[in-house]
Amino acid sequence: MEHMPAPLWIAACAHRLQQRWHSVDLLELEEVARGLWRDERLRAMWPEDAAMDWLRPITSGSSAMVPISP
Repeated sequence: MEHMPAPLWIAACAHRLQQRWHSVDLLELEEVARGLWRDERLRAMWPEDAAMDWLRPITSGSSAMVPISP
């Protein structure tokens, strides 16, 4: 993936998260997206792919929680 500025990556990731969680405030989703951006592995992905990767345990019905580093 080519380099994407952090604010753009975070906004795109938050938008994808909002498609899954309609009732969660966008500012909260942006905070989650910032946490995802801090993860080097996720940051190397397109933001939409990173959001889907992070959501995978939730959407697959798993009860496992995925921690976000501050």
